[in-house]
Order: sequence, then C-alpha cells, then structure tokens
Amino acid sequence: MLKRLLIISLLLIFISATNTFSQDTKQRIKGPIVVTSETLTADNNAHTALFEKNVVAKTTDMTIYADTMLVYYKEEGGEVTKIDATGNVKVLRNTRVITSQKAIYYADEDKVIFTGEPRAVDGENVVTGSKMTYFINDDRSYVENSKVFLKNKKDK
Repeated sequence: MLKRLLIISLLLIFISATNTFSQDTKQRIKGPIVVTSETLTADNNAHTALFEKNVVAKTTDMTIYADTMLVYYKEEGGEVTKIDATGNVKVLRNTRVITSQKAIYYADEDKVIFTGEPRAVDGENVVTGSKMTYFINDDRSYVENSKVFLKNKKDK
C-alpha cells in the first residue's frame, strides 16, 4: 500500500512539474532570446554564434546559464534551430532548477536533452539520472537511470 502511494505521489509530482509548460509558455519559449557573455564569435558562413564565459540566455520565462553556448540559426531570418550549452549548465524556470554539464535544445523537435549528471529540483523534490529529455510539444519528460527523492509533506 505504501509503495503504491509513493508511486502515485511520484507520478503526480512529475506530471504537475511538467504541466507548467502550457500552450502560452510554448509560444514564449520561441519568443525573443537575449544572450549575454564575455565573448562572442559569430560565423555567418556556418550560421553559428559561439558565446563564451559567463553566458546567460533569457527568454520571457526562463534563464539558462552555461560556460559556453553555441547557437545555430537559419540563414534567412536568423531563426534559432539548435542551442548547444556546455559547462555548468543551469536552467531556471518558476520554482524548478535543472543542472547538468551539457544541454542541447532542438527547435525543430522542440526538445531539450540534458546529460552530464543532470539533476532537476522543484522545491524539495529531486530527480536525477544519466540523461533527461524534455519534449516540450508533448509536455512530457523521459529520464534514463532515474532516481527520485520526494519530500513528504505533513497534513496541516
């Protein structure tokens, strides 16, 4: 009985954590991105921009920190197609914090893959694994080799 309750609680927390990505939020992720760093190397032939040292990328509802960030974009219009963040990656969104050594955002698939000791923290609840994939369009996550730590809340 206790095991079943724990599994149900885990599913509810995981579902509620991923449900914060509503339709409006999906549109905001595709909205303007402001990236700051100490250095920028732009390669117009390769359609890339390499941001290095103290990189911070902000959208209307999310902030990403990394040591380096390689942004790929389309030739026409400059639309971002892929973001490759490496080194001390930290994503802040609402009450959630995800850390890893590497994160890759694929715009065409609207997914983010976290590797290198990924760890997601929402309040006092923690999920770790060897690889975390968040599918934004489907509003679901997939964690390989997962380990979940839930903080029990006492009834008031």
